[in-house]
Amino acid sequence: MALGDQLPALMGVVVGAVGSYVAASLTERSRWRRARAERWDEKRFTTYVTYANVLKTQLRIAQRVGAARGFENVTDPLDIEDGLVQLAEAETRRASEWEAVLLVGDHATIGAARTWHEAVWNLELYAKGIRSDPAGWSETERRVSAARDEFYACARRDLGISGPPPPPGSWPRAWQHHELNR
Repeated sequence: MALGDQLPALMGVVVGAVGSYVAASLTERSRWRRARAERWDEKRFTTYVTYANVLKTQLRIAQRVGAARGFENVTDPLDIEDGLVQLAEAETRRASEWEAVLLVGDHATIGAARTWHEAVWNLELYAKGIRSDPAGWSETERRVSAARDEFYACARRDLGISGPPPPPGSWPRAWQHHELNR
C-alpha cells in the first residue's frame, strides 16, 4: 500500500484525536468553571450570613441600650456602660466582616449592606445618648428594618435564590404596639 492510499485513514485518526482532545478539554473546563462558581456561591452565602448575624447582634445591643435609655419597642434593657462596651466590640467585628462582603459581594448587595449598617449606626446614636427624640428612634428602627429587607433581597438575587424574598420585617411589629402601649 502506498502512503497516498493510507493518508485518508491517517487524517481521520488525527482529526478524531484532535476532536476528542478538544471535546475533553471543553468538558473539563466547563466542569472546573461550574465547581469554581459553586465554591464562590458558597463563600458568598457564608459571608452574607456571617455579616447579617454580626450586624443583627450589633443592632440588638443598640436596641437594648436604647431600652435602658427609655426608648420603646424593646423590653429587655441592657446596662448602658456594659452595652456601650459590647457595642464597640460588635462594631469591631462588623468592620472585620465588612471586608469580606466588599471582596465577594456584587455592587447591589454591597450598597444594601452599607445602607443597613449605616442605619444601625444611626440607631447607635440614640443608644450612645447623642440623639434623644423618641419619634426619631422609631423612624430609625423602621429604616433599619427596611435596609435589612433590601440587603436580604439583594443577597438572594446575587446568590441566585429564586422565589420571592421573605415578607418585609416592619418594625416595630403590630403586636408590639398593643403589648408595649398597655
